[in-house]
Amino acid sequence: MKNNKKKIFSCIYIVMNIVLIGMISSISWTTKDYSVNQKKNAHLIGVSYMTMNNEFYKIISEEINAKVESEGDQLILRDPALNAERQIEQIEEMLDKGIDVLVVTPVDWQSLTSVLKRAKEQNVYIVVVDSDVEDERLVDCTITSDNYSAGVIVGEYFLTQCNQAKVVVMTHKVAKSGQDRVRGFIDTVSGHEGITIVKEIDCEGQLEIAMPKLQQVIDEGVDFDNVFCLNDLSSIGVVAALDEKQLLDQVGVYGIDASPDSKSLIYEGMMKASAAQYPSEIGNEAAEVIYRLLEHKKVEKKILIPVELVTQDNVEEFEIDRWQ
Repeated sequence: MKNNKKKIFSCIYIVMNIVLIGMISSISWTTKDYSVNQKKNAHLIGVSYMTMNNEFYKIISEEINAKVESEGDQLILRDPALNAERQIEQIEEMLDKGIDVLVVTPVDWQSLTSVLKRAKEQNVYIVVVDSDVEDERLVDCTITSDNYSAGVIVGEYFLTQCNQAKVVVMTHKVAKSGQDRVRGFIDTVSGHEGITIVKEIDCEGQLEIAMPKLQQVIDEGVDFDNVFCLNDLSSIGVVAALDEKQLLDQVGVYGIDASPDSKSLIYEGMMKASAAQYPSEIGNEAAEVIYRLLEHKKVEKKILIPVELVTQDNVEEFEIDRWQ
């Protein structure tokens, strides 16, 4: 157990360094053409996730890239690195290049209305993945996990584990997916006598922000015994903060994603549960929708990908060392 724990936390600190390096390098990302044998009059697909320092988005992108390559089309990928203004600028640049389809995960769900209106004026198809935008009328298709249900199923399991609890909630307030997950959890646990939300912390869903912010809360003397995290990058940061303060055995940690790192922590008893997302399925759905739109076929306006609870009781039914 101790050796496994040391190994896991060594990996966490390595990941933190990689994330920080990635945040710096991502700012200078340039156009990437993923097609091998590009066809004549190839379609141009523009892609902007909220960040590329999360393996979740890399998996989604791999599915889309594979389809674009097989069709002989061209893909432009930009990384706004969680900067809403940069995302708008990068989308404007892609529109100037004449993209046919925009795939986007909004950094700030309320920030993109103006640039999406321009995209529609240019007859660009818009596919939103992972997290909604404010004005869905501008979007041809939105594909996300069932984010509200993810919060609900974690909340329901939490209630089976705790009759009384003082809970810290890690949030990402400008991302609709984060809002929905937090709302699902809080709606589920609220009203139960003995369950109190003592603090909400906006960590942008990032390990390197969640860890020091929770450490600060601990240093301030906030009394809590459980933490709900909107995603597993933040939950890993929370686990690392608790471990450093020697509080991990006293605090239950719950997350959403069921990333390989969090599944390892669940297996070792260092996390309680996580709601599994399926990035490959989201990416595959997005790829299919892109080409249905380019073929002028009808698509569903909203596609929800189901989530599933992962606990210590069933974690071995999942592949611990990879995403679902």
